[in-house]
Amino acid sequence: MADIGKKTARILVFSTEKISDPAIDMAGLLKLHYPPTVYTISIPCSSGVKTRWILRAFEKGFDGVFIAADGSDCPYGESCTEKTGKIISRTQEQMKKLDIEPARLRMAAICSVCSDSFVKQMKSFNEYLLKNSNI
Repeated sequence: MADIGKKTARILVFSTEKISDPAIDMAGLLKLHYPPTVYTISIPCSSGVKTRWILRAFEKGFDGVFIAADGSDCPYGESCTEKTGKIISRTQEQMKKLDIEPARLRMAAICSVCSDSFVKQMKSFNEYLLKNSNI
C-alpha cells in the first residue's frame, strides 16, 4: 500500500492461475506493501494474453500493464515464456504506432512462491511510471 496522499500509477497485472496468482495472494497474506492501484486479472497461461487486451487497458486509463509470466513452470508447455515474449514484442510495436511508450508494458516470471519479487516489481514499475509518464 502507498502512503496516504501519495500518487500511485494504475497498473493492470495479467497473472496466471496456477503460477503467479499464489504469489500475489501470499503477498497480501504476508501484508507486503505495494501500490493499492494494482489490479489483477487471472488467465490460465501468460502466452494467452492478447495484444488487444493490453491496448484496451491503456484506452481505459491504466498507466502500465504487467504480465506475470509463467516462466519454465508453465503446465501448458515449455515454450510459454518464448510465446509470451513474442506477444509482448508485437504489442510494443503496436504501442509505438499508437504513440504509447513501450516501456509501459513489462513482463517478468513470477513463480508461486515469489511474493517478494512481485512486490519489488510493482514498486519498481510504479516508480518508473510516476517518473516517466504524464500521470
